[in-house]
Amino acid sequence: MPSRSSSRSSSNRIDKLDFDDNRRPASTTTDGSDPGGLLRDDESLLSNVIDGVIERDRRKMRRQLAKSLSFISAILSCLCAGSITAYSLYGPLFQSRLHFTQVQVNAVSTAAEVAMYLPVPLFGYLCDRFSPRPLSLFAGICFGFGYLLAAFFYRHGSVEEGGFPPAVMVVAFVAVGMGTSCMYLSAVTTCAKNFGRGKYKGLALAVPIAAFGLSGMWQSQIGSRLLYDRSPERYGEVDVYRYFIFLAILLFVVGLIGAFALNVVDEEELIDQAVSELERSGLLEDSPFFQRSVLHDSSNGYGTLEDSEVNGSHDAGPDLSLQEAARRHSEDDRRKAWLLNNETRLFLLDHTMWLLAAGFFLVSGPGESFINNLGTIINTLYPPPSPGPPDSNSPATHVSIVALASTFARLFTGTLSDLLAPTASSSHNGHSQPDNKRVTCSRLVFLLTSTLFFSFGQLLLASGLIQSRPQLFPLVSALVGLGYGAIFSLTPIIVSVVWGVQNFGTNWGIVAVVPAAGAALWGAVYAAVYDAAAVDGLGYHGTERLCYGVRCYAPTFWGMVGCSWVALGLWAWAWRGWRRKGIPV
Repeated sequence: MPSRSSSRSSSNRIDKLDFDDNRRPASTTTDGSDPGGLLRDDESLLSNVIDGVIERDRRKMRRQLAKSLSFISAILSCLCAGSITAYSLYGPLFQSRLHFTQVQVNAVSTAAEVAMYLPVPLFGYLCDRFSPRPLSLFAGICFGFGYLLAAFFYRHGSVEEGGFPPAVMVVAFVAVGMGTSCMYLSAVTTCAKNFGRGKYKGLALAVPIAAFGLSGMWQSQIGSRLLYDRSPERYGEVDVYRYFIFLAILLFVVGLIGAFALNVVDEEELIDQAVSELERSGLLEDSPFFQRSVLHDSSNGYGTLEDSEVNGSHDAGPDLSLQEAARRHSEDDRRKAWLLNNETRLFLLDHTMWLLAAGFFLVSGPGESFINNLGTIINTLYPPPSPGPPDSNSPATHVSIVALASTFARLFTGTLSDLLAPTASSSHNGHSQPDNKRVTCSRLVFLLTSTLFFSFGQLLLASGLIQSRPQLFPLVSALVGLGYGAIFSLTPIIVSVVWGVQNFGTNWGIVAVVPAAGAALWGAVYAAVYDAAAVDGLGYHGTERLCYGVRCYAPTFWGMVGCSWVALGLWAWAWRGWRRKGIPV
């Protein structure tokens, strides 16, 4: 039988068993060194590998824990931030107790709406460039100041009783509006950046947005069932002073919690991925910043040494490492700022963004106006000598109906759109062919259907049907709540899908500013129609300046119905543009 060595020579091939035949015995070494050295080296290598795996798992666990805590904090922030949606609970008391006109009542709510939406692009910019945590702290301060000021204003009574002028209440609710915007945006942006590239990005955004819709419901119930006036002449009415004090303390504490808990995890990786995708798309070839980065990488890239290293400046090692770390940190900041500025430019130059924003303006304004004026709309249905709306049709009840319907719509559309919306394997800003291997339903289908529900609720009011059948008003609140909630859930999801999440705070802030104009416009229209009908003798009731009857609101809601249908056309036009570009929405 031929030996393995002769076989190896004849075939010029090394057999695996040759290593065993030629292995040096463990008890001898060529240089007389410790024979266990190799074994200890192997053990050391294995120990390093195990330590590396353990450290990697620990880092992964810390990231998951940070994401989970941020998500819980974001839900808590949104669950408390929507206190302004309970405005209709105490808005009518501004008329009866402080002797405000309807225009003044609407001026206070409109000021809050404008302050809530107008600075959103600035707040989104700060949230993207820095972090959500400072924004949450600022929100808590704004809420605490605003509600404390409003509480003491209400405590001092009307101007005739020696109280403050209505402008002071406007200032208080400007602070409340800014706090609402900051707390909501910091929470939603955190969720978008932490989960926006995952499979369930719609649900990750829908949950905090739904929590925001619930905030008005549970806070109005606390106001009407716990913090109510116990005096015989006003028994059962919300005690506005105590209610405002409660909100001031609660929201300041929640803002403080968010200042510590909200955290964007692995943002550097998000920026790196976005830069790489822009590079592959060819959009960076004409960028001076990118060209400088390429030149720097080629001159100081892998396998190269800087002058200080070549000259052997070992004594300055710690200082050099600190300088290098500072330089790299500065370069990362410059790259992040450049990327986000470029993303903003691309977003503003996209005509489909303006179509999306225009439709959002036409729908969100009527929705905000309806919620803010729920109390006065309900009162128009019960003219004297009627005792007023029953508990089943009270403003607090309808605030809860709108909140529940809105919450259901946000969760339903967010979850279902994740399951049915078309997807793409990889894309920057969605620019790739969608996957056609499964049954899909675009998010725009949900958006357009929700807008139809929204318009049907307004149509019931405009037609005058509810005036003769007030018991059907819950149907109006449910339809408006369903449409309103779905629209406010799907619009930010569409922004994150079409234009990415790395600049989400700024992009969504630009779109979210339009409800301020819509709320101001329709608040003014509703107040003007209401006061004109009252002055015409259709319900001017003593010094309370109340209006009764269908003419107090019908012209306003006919206009809202028309705006909703125009928004349907604009969104269908934008959808056509995204389909032409191959963006799976």
